[in-house]
Amino acid sequence: MEEPPVLLSRDARGIVTATLNRPRQGNAYNAALLAALTGALEALAGDAGVRALVLRGAGRHFAAGADINWLAEVSTYPPEAAFEASLATTRAMQLLNEFPRPTLALVQGAAFGGGCGLVCCVDVALAVPEAIFGLTEVRVGVSPTPISAQMVQAMGLRQARRYAVTGERFDAAEALRIGLVHEVVAASDIEARLEAILGEVLLAAPGASAVTKDSLLGVNGMKLDARQMALLAHEGWMQRASAEGREGLAAFREKRRPAWAGPPPSA
Repeated sequence: MEEPPVLLSRDARGIVTATLNRPRQGNAYNAALLAALTGALEALAGDAGVRALVLRGAGRHFAAGADINWLAEVSTYPPEAAFEASLATTRAMQLLNEFPRPTLALVQGAAFGGGCGLVCCVDVALAVPEAIFGLTEVRVGVSPTPISAQMVQAMGLRQARRYAVTGERFDAAEALRIGLVHEVVAASDIEARLEAILGEVLLAAPGASAVTKDSLLGVNGMKLDARQMALLAHEGWMQRASAEGREGLAAFREKRRPAWAGPPPSA
């Protein structure tokens, strides 16, 4: 039997751990993972016993973005279904960003594309020094519109503009500098650091934390409504369905440079 794409556990304190569970694919998300994560977030948001949510990735990587095989499948969908696939990503990010309890992420390995978006959506992000980040969508001819609002919230417009339009990869030290992660902690110490922060979280009244988080997002115009999410999803699937999107997907699967990049630099 295939394991579920998201594993959930809860300890006696009400700390829920959601582990992205597609390690052979670098925890790249597909329709099943997005559905599982969305369902979990919707259910847990209304559970008064939940005190905090910790997001992890199984295996070597946190989350390597969208599954390329799923994107190839989505590229064959009719417009309505392609839009819904894009909306699934937008909805998962919105639910995590606006989750009414404190959220934390532990990042190891790759956090690319939508995986980087997940980091943008949590309240506290810890990374090991070896972690690698990237808003890499433009490198394959698509746009990170489902996470555009959250990336600006997390790292500011200036840094989001740089990394979203270049697709550059950057290390944990740079992620810390630009505000994407809060702390960089050695792998041997990160579990202890997580526990220390969770101890601080548990000292805060859960209702007060929820109101504070909702107020911070709301008063600064950082909560997405249905119309905004539909627009982001529409922009995302339109670019994915474009000639660039099709060429980027083909180039990635064929392990070659996309046509717009030209020939590789001479040695």
